[in-house]
Amino acid sequence: MLRAIPDLNIGVQRRHASEDAVVLEVIIRGQHMGTWRGLPATGRQVALPLCGIFAFDAGDRLAGERIYYDRATLLNQLGIFHELESLRGRITTALMHPITMARIVARKSVTLRSTGKP
Repeated sequence: MLRAIPDLNIGVQRRHASEDAVVLEVIIRGQHMGTWRGLPATGRQVALPLCGIFAFDAGDRLAGERIYYDRATLLNQLGIFHELESLRGRITTALMHPITMARIVARKSVTLRSTGKP
């Protein structure tokens, strides 16, 4: 992520702590200037809310972490996600997922023939 967003800034919004875990709610901000998961740099700004849960063992050593974020928010900010209900989203989905779209049409066709209702 550092190569993709070299000016990465993590702003802690909230902290929650217990004896065996720490929860951090943060916003990651920066400009997408390098390849991220195969996506070339877009030059777009991102502001991504993220939640990290860090668990600790009896010796207060990090025992595990779970990170949660909404990937759709990030993809939307990078300009490659479109709401499925929009015209652009429908066209993109049909072009990018022709097999899935064919299965949907086939399933609707079978339902229509068996029930006489859409």
